[in-house]
Amino acid sequence: MWTRAGQRREWGERTLGSTLWRGIVALLAGALPALAFPAPSLWWFAYVALVPLLLLIRSAGSGRRAALDGWLGGTGYMMAVHHWLMPSLHVFIVVLAALLGLLWAPWGLLVSRLLRGPLSATAVAAAVIVVPCGWLMIELARSWEALGGPWGLLGASQWQVTPALRLASVGGVWLVSLLVVAVNTAFTVLLVASAARKAAVVSLVAGAVAVGTVWMWAPQPERSGTARIAVVQPGVIEGPGSVQRRFARSEELTRSLAGRDLDLVVWGESSVGVDPVRRPGVAARIAALSRLVGADVLVNVDAKQTDASGRTGIFKSAVLLGPRGLTGDRYDKMRLVPFGEYVPARSALGWATSMGRAAGEDRLRGTRQVTMTLPGASALRIGPLVCFESAFPDMSRRLTRDGAQLLIAQSSTSSFQHGWAPAQHASLGALRAAENGRPMVHATLTGVSTVYGPQGERVGAPLGTDTSGAAVFGVPLAGGTTLYVRLGDWPLYGALGILAAFCAFEGIRSVRGRPSRSVPADAVAADGGAASVQPTRPAAESGTESESRTEPTP
Repeated sequence: MWTRAGQRREWGERTLGSTLWRGIVALLAGALPALAFPAPSLWWFAYVALVPLLLLIRSAGSGRRAALDGWLGGTGYMMAVHHWLMPSLHVFIVVLAALLGLLWAPWGLLVSRLLRGPLSATAVAAAVIVVPCGWLMIELARSWEALGGPWGLLGASQWQVTPALRLASVGGVWLVSLLVVAVNTAFTVLLVASAARKAAVVSLVAGAVAVGTVWMWAPQPERSGTARIAVVQPGVIEGPGSVQRRFARSEELTRSLAGRDLDLVVWGESSVGVDPVRRPGVAARIAALSRLVGADVLVNVDAKQTDASGRTGIFKSAVLLGPRGLTGDRYDKMRLVPFGEYVPARSALGWATSMGRAAGEDRLRGTRQVTMTLPGASALRIGPLVCFESAFPDMSRRLTRDGAQLLIAQSSTSSFQHGWAPAQHASLGALRAAENGRPMVHATLTGVSTVYGPQGERVGAPLGTDTSGAAVFGVPLAGGTTLYVRLGDWPLYGALGILAAFCAFEGIRSVRGRPSRSVPADAVAADGGAASVQPTRPAAESGTESESRTEPTP
């Protein structure tokens, strides 16, 4: 015979099992969009990759379950997009992913509210607009440097899609993310709501028309010449004395560029391991290279230095040297990689340095962005960024507004040489170029080094992670400004406004729909000065049915 205790135990085991499997499915569903990013680069998959997670959240039986599904989906997304960090952070990457995944919990509630149950045409339109706005708020929140920065924004998966790059010139990567999530939402409706399929199709057609309109109408950069830029990539050099041997290899490769009619030679991040101010012999060697190739050399110093305000410590700095040595142009990296270049709250989290490759000593931050002007008739103005900073749309936009004609990112992803990180990092240059209407050079120590034109198009052949060499690129220059440069992050503000309006509407509807606790006498319809109500008496404990009677209202 089955006892009640046994039945409860069996029910609890079944519930626990189904909950466990549902959690695993949520993690896997959240991880799917990572396949749209390099290295797989299945860009088209981004437009349906969120559908499984949206369907799962829609099926949640309660708001708590929807929030949990959203959290687990976000955790899966963060782990998949950042999985290459595991050699550095080990198990700590799971903790960070779970913490950042909490940003998806409110989004899970939002999805459940908008997609659950029967859907009218109005409800479909609301879902296709509001669900992407909620996703964009997640991307905004996690773009804060201390939370890891804007790596793996969903719109960045479209870095090689020309219409998406044109869209980025209007509203940045944010507008592309909105489009991708909106298409996923519309496809979800197509699968689950037969009565609302026409509305979903209309939404997809409207999106296509909007993209086509942007393609035809958005102002494009005006070509203004060509600059010849050389990138030096020494390749993987490890073991004792690697810093000196890397410098020597960079010298060798730079000498091979003599007679190539160059405007600038760019070395990768941390290409110089000593301060050229304190080591004038190093500055003299680079100056000799500049005279040989007939162009300035932009190196990157990772060493103890003193900045203009007198602070002394380890800076990562883009330093320009010419035929006479140091030109005085220097940019100190402002946004540092958490754990990679500094440990947040080191007194509490310093133990992380023993678990992976966390920074043993914190780097110091620069205080302002700078542009540098190259000598010669062209007087080309360049805007340097260092590694991680190419992920931040606002930094390249600021440089463009300050007059930069060429954006340059000096990078090093050698710690993640055999993962997806080098290709992912290089792809960000296409978005930054398209957003600003300015070409971008992505120069690394060990690959991938590449160049993008002012519309985000790839220029020449990239230097892969298996290459040690130098390449010269004819970089097309452009003038004018894109709408994104003029208007800034307007999709973020628009999404915030839409969410605020939605929340206000839901709040008002909730208040109006709340039933009254009592019925006042003067609200009851009167006939001849009297009305009647029929109060119900509770049933007696003996189990008899309640009786009702009519009593006159005073």
